Amino acid sequence: MPKSLSNRTLNIAASLTVAIDSLAKKMIAEGKDVVSLGAGEPDFPTPEPICKAAHCAIDSGKTRYTAPVGILELRKKICEKLSKENGLRYEPEQITVTSGAKHAVFNSLAALINPGDEVIIPAPYWVTYPELVKWLGGVPVFVDGLQENDFKITAEQLKKVCNDKTKAILMNNPCNPTGSVYSREELEALAKVIVENDLYCISDEVYEYFVYQGTFTSIASIERMKDRSIVINGFSKSYCMTGWRVGYDASPAPIAKIIGKIQGQATHHPSNIAQYAALGALEMGNAESLKMREVFRKRRDFMVSKIGDALGQKLRAPEGAFYLFAPVSSVYGQSTPDGKTIKGSVDLCEYILESQGLAIVPGAAFGNDNCVRFSYAASDENLESACRRFEAAIRSLK
Repeated sequence: MPKSLSNRTLNIAASLTVAIDSLAKKMIAEGKDVVSLGAGEPDFPTPEPICKAAHCAIDSGKTRYTAPVGILELRKKICEKLSKENGLRYEPEQITVTSGAKHAVFNSLAALINPGDEVIIPAPYWVTYPELVKWLGGVPVFVDGLQENDFKITAEQLKKVCNDKTKAILMNNPCNPTGSVYSREELEALAKVIVENDLYCISDEVYEYFVYQGTFTSIASIERMKDRSIVINGFSKSYCMTGWRVGYDASPAPIAKIIGKIQGQATHHPSNIAQYAALGALEMGNAESLKMREVFRKRRDFMVSKIGDALGQKLRAPEGAFYLFAPVSSVYGQSTPDGKTIKGSVDLCEYILESQGLAIVPGAAFGNDNCVRFSYAASDENLESACRRFEAAIRSLK
């Protein structure tokens, strides 16, 4: 009889967004007619200057090991970006280049968590956050952002859940799946509670270029927050580099040292070629990202209108990211043509995929079973088809 496997690993859940995207791709490969709005992956190609930077790195023989924390040129450029765009001053030694932002989140949690430490996670949340906390021996504590407050938590809510076991808060701003964006005033109120309770703040800011109203504020730029914050960002969303797998942590020097040690033992550095591509992205600037934002804005408005019409209700327009988190509980309790009762978001998404060939993600995956998530990082043609399929599915329920 083989010895048992790791309980800590067996008890974490697989990513439902990855599972749905994989299933949709499998169905497409089998020749089935499927439109997938499950993955948060821009449909634009990686910009040419980034690809040229990668080719140049290969041609120059930059294919050897580098420092576990990443190439110095890239870390310096990240420091310049954070200073110019976010008002945050870091030294290259405080930057760790990672294999995507998800890896950066893991590194941050691994540097902070001891068994039993509580990590506050505003809900709805990105599916990976609680599973990583649990995997590392921590305890996720969820605080529900109310729909009437644009799914954002308040300082009062945060204060109520803080105790002696609370180690950190893990935020995503702009938020996946809701598209919510915290204003500077809201962040200042949260920061006051964070400082009063001596917490760390892990701030995942990968969607910062996709803010449709106002400006983006990093919580680390709020007074007294930089020395207790770990800022996470990456290149997948903003530069259409999902497959290149490059992200980074920016953290206080003592934490950065620990993260460097973790990475040195676990993965060493990300691909050199991808790092030089990321350097090319920063040298290119964010003009292409801002053009992409305007395309997403039009797609957002289209989706808000069409999905709202299908549900017979007025939907809020997300302030950021490229997701529509639509409330669908009004159809719960209804039945499909073959008599199956829709009891929640998982049932609804399964029915829509099976009957209409449309892949979307149940809100239950994000801690809110009353909604479903659409990614509008897809072509106009696919979005139009998706809306028709969704409406057909909703109208078929009785």
